[in-house]
Amino acid sequence: MTDNLKKTPLNEWHRNAGANMADFGGFDMPLWYDSGVKNEHIAVLKSAGMFDTSHMDCIRVQGKDAPALLDFCFTRQTRDLLSGRCVYGAFLDDQGYCIDDAIVYKFSELRFMVCVNAGMGAMVTRHLTLHSGGKSIEIINLSEQLAKLDVQGKNALKIVSGLIRDKEDIFGKMPYFSFKGDLDPDAPNGVKLMDGTPVIVSRSGYTGEFGFEIFISPDKVEKLWCDLLDAGAPYGLMPCGLGARDSLRAGACLPLSHQDIGNFPFINHPWEFALPFKAGTRQFTKTFLGAESLINLEQPSFTYAFAGDSLRKVGPGHASRVLTAQGQDIGRVLTCATDMGIFWHEDRIVSINTPNLPPDVKIKGLACGFVMVNQPLDMGTRLTLAEGKRKIGVRLVADIRPDRTARLAIKNFQ
Repeated sequence: MTDNLKKTPLNEWHRNAGANMADFGGFDMPLWYDSGVKNEHIAVLKSAGMFDTSHMDCIRVQGKDAPALLDFCFTRQTRDLLSGRCVYGAFLDDQGYCIDDAIVYKFSELRFMVCVNAGMGAMVTRHLTLHSGGKSIEIINLSEQLAKLDVQGKNALKIVSGLIRDKEDIFGKMPYFSFKGDLDPDAPNGVKLMDGTPVIVSRSGYTGEFGFEIFISPDKVEKLWCDLLDAGAPYGLMPCGLGARDSLRAGACLPLSHQDIGNFPFINHPWEFALPFKAGTRQFTKTFLGAESLINLEQPSFTYAFAGDSLRKVGPGHASRVLTAQGQDIGRVLTCATDMGIFWHEDRIVSINTPNLPPDVKIKGLACGFVMVNQPLDMGTRLTLAEGKRKIGVRLVADIRPDRTARLAIKNFQ
């Protein structure tokens, strides 16, 4: 029943727009609109799409002991992070299992914001409080006090910048995983919309493509959403649901918390950049919660990205098994989605955005995602994914959708 689900401030807009709604993380969220998942996915790759991400939770962590607490509880180094930068990592328990992945934003030497997944604000707040040891730290769960939307795709800058004051100063230099602004209207380096509303604009996202995440007061988000749709109309900006968000993030080789990472050791996976390994070793550069357990695993598992031979897919979960060429069952499917913007060409994956793509190459889409297996495997290994009688052929790959735009310099989009 939707009456038992939480709602974002944009819920009424989604329903009036005819969105197909479903329960996601306890929220009534749009899966897709009349345009359909395929068109929403392609819109982000070719131009721009916009997502309601107000189901995400945020936590403020500040005080003189805040850097030490985050460095112990979070897998990434935050103490040396520059103000105005953000970083992806995970909160682990003492077994090295992932409680939740997150992005930490550094506003100043002693003030941080942590963005976690839907419904995880209270849990991560408790986790941080438990390990704070009564030190000089203020930990405040900001759940439902912030709204967020994402504009993703190569035309995101053209769409967003028209609604921002002093856009030349704000967007003149903005590296990947940096942010500007503050929700405090009196902040000295604030970012404001044309009507004076304070926002935080982060050059990040969950699609692998260039774009922004925008934090704003919940009572202001619907106006911003509608203003962005108007500004994006000449560029074909399309509202997108969680279906396209899932297929885009899978093709970008990004994990879904509590599915690809979760109640199992946070290691031996495509996201080991989120662990502080010493260069060329399997040792860590710092002490953090769960580190010892990760180093001393007795029965390790291994997570790999894969791409299918076609767009046919299987369902994720324990019922979908991973089989070797000899038919041996070695694991399970974590994610299996269809990235409609990729295809095999001359034994490599190409995408809609691959430069100099021959005109006769037809991008038909490929199944892709992640498997967890009980043994190390080489890249290129052929496997079969089986869900009952349904079987698809896949191969392990180091990356999935090539020529993603997220990391390109902002000057490429001005």
